[in-house]
Amino acid sequence: MRKSIAYAFGGLTALAMLAAVGCGDTQISASTPAKTDAVKRGEYLVSIAACSDCHTPMKMGPQGPEPDMTRFLSGHPEQVGSLPPAKPQGPWLWAGAATNTAFAGPWGISYAANLTPDRNTGLGIWDETMFVTAIRTGRHMGTSRPIMPPMPWPAFRNATDEDLKAIYAYLRTIQPVSNHVPDGQPAPAPTATN
Repeated sequence: MRKSIAYAFGGLTALAMLAAVGCGDTQISASTPAKTDAVKRGEYLVSIAACSDCHTPMKMGPQGPEPDMTRFLSGHPEQVGSLPPAKPQGPWLWAGAATNTAFAGPWGISYAANLTPDRNTGLGIWDETMFVTAIRTGRHMGTSRPIMPPMPWPAFRNATDEDLKAIYAYLRTIQPVSNHVPDGQPAPAPTATN
């Protein structure tokens, strides 16, 4: 008799716990996959590497400029468009847009890329190898145009394969944002003077 009461009590306790979890904010559904260790590691690395500082546009909030989290890691807003050619202010770098997603320097003008998994404008068609190769070589998609400053790929290329794969895994889980970032504009070649 005691065993059956213990089993019944244990079963009721388990059901109560499941009901509490099912009614709380921590519910996991079939459409919300649980975070793997790699995704958690990637989220941590993206956070401490301050990727959002350049890749999440700023907006004006009640206390001044703040990240627009509806555009998390979506890069330079296409609505802002390309910047007109301008001579950089100072020796190296200036942010050319109030969104803090466009930069100018001796290399020309560069725009923070869309890191969301949007298939048409972000990293949605990239595979893990392309991502890792891009960071290792400083080439877009691992093979094409150079990745322009201020993207610190020369530092990030020193990350382990596991860490770069974790960053890629995390980026695949964030909200896709359709945002076509303008192409960078290399600085004009210097002209010869006599």
